[in-house]
Amino acid sequence: MSLDPETVRTIAALARLRVAADQLGHLGEELSAIIGFVEQLQGVDTADVAPMTSVIDLLLPERVDAVTDGNCREGVLANAPERIDCFYAVPKVVE
Repeated sequence: MSLDPETVRTIAALARLRVAADQLGHLGEELSAIIGFVEQLQGVDTADVAPMTSVIDLLLPERVDAVTDGNCREGVLANAPERIDCFYAVPKVVE
């Protein structure tokens, strides 16, 4: 497929590219080659190919999806610079 200069200019405008007039022919050849490659890929039969998310078989570790309170209040409050009872104490920011 060969792209005319006006189509190349439109594609460049859509891609927000500023292309000099003397470069339109070269860019058109490159875009035509890319489109030809995509057309070639569309001819490949992929009916028996399973979808994949990685090139290797990789199973991610799973954990039980359970809601817990953590039961570590003292450990969390140990990080507080200042606390009042069982709460963080923060400086007043609104007057």
